Amino acid sequence: MSEKPKRVRKAVLPVAGLGTRFLPATKAIPKEMLTVVDKPLIQYAVEECIASGIENLIFVTGRRKSAIEDHFDSAPELEQFLEEHGKRDQAAKVRGIGGGLRFSYTRQSEALGLGHAVLCAAELVGDEPFAVLLGDVIMDGKIPATRQLVEIFQATGKGAIHVEEVPRERLHLYGIIDAIKANDERWGERLLQISDLVEKPPADKAPSNWGVTGRYVLPPEIFDHLVETKPGAGGEIQLTDGLRALAQGPGLWGYVYDGKTHDAGDKLGFLKATVELALKDPKLGADFREYLTHLRA
Repeated sequence: MSEKPKRVRKAVLPVAGLGTRFLPATKAIPKEMLTVVDKPLIQYAVEECIASGIENLIFVTGRRKSAIEDHFDSAPELEQFLEEHGKRDQAAKVRGIGGGLRFSYTRQSEALGLGHAVLCAAELVGDEPFAVLLGDVIMDGKIPATRQLVEIFQATGKGAIHVEEVPRERLHLYGIIDAIKANDERWGERLLQISDLVEKPPADKAPSNWGVTGRYVLPPEIFDHLVETKPGAGGEIQLTDGLRALAQGPGLWGYVYDGKTHDAGDKLGFLKATVELALKDPKLGADFREYLTHLRA
């Protein structure tokens, strides 16, 4: 009888990037702290972790990222001030930002790629399965995206990543999978068995139109593969290479996300995410929709 997979308790959030696509806004402010409606971008990923049963969150940071640590740290003086001025709802909101998670931080001293960033967390993750969430991607669905992947891992013992259909003209911006439908009784046609991955291929070389979206649940063996991965273009160690080793070895699932993916990593995607999430906001949505309806170019 096969051993039951360990529970997924930890998540890694790589946030060491320089945010150059948002300059000059990100000269002094981390990209992850830019506000989408009323929350920093990174908080959406943290809330997803909370809703997915994650207990320990590991930030892979870089220089000028202390604002992220401050945001998720306790703020007793602010809470006391709000309480004393009758703003109990706001005090509770500030108090609940961390959601009871345990936070750890480690540095990525150089921007050497996503694979290298994940490898920087190896000591803190240890011999456990773990989630990886890209902080500039907001996954908006009825079921938290990471929780879906955790359930697949717990049931099968194999790593799982979220994918979505990508327009042909954008295939070169994504990691693209080569896969077949698993036709699993529990997850149906959304579950894909991955045989290979290609990092940002030209459209005529892409094996499919399924792109990796930025959510992963991986076994600790991924670290062994990343250690052996040689730097590619730009001297970066790509997570895709480690995922290929899993796909061609113990196995790797792709799951077609049942929800909306907001890629807020560039200005246009950030603006789209802000508009769409504002329209869904119970307090702002109706008035904002009316404003947009009457807006003239």
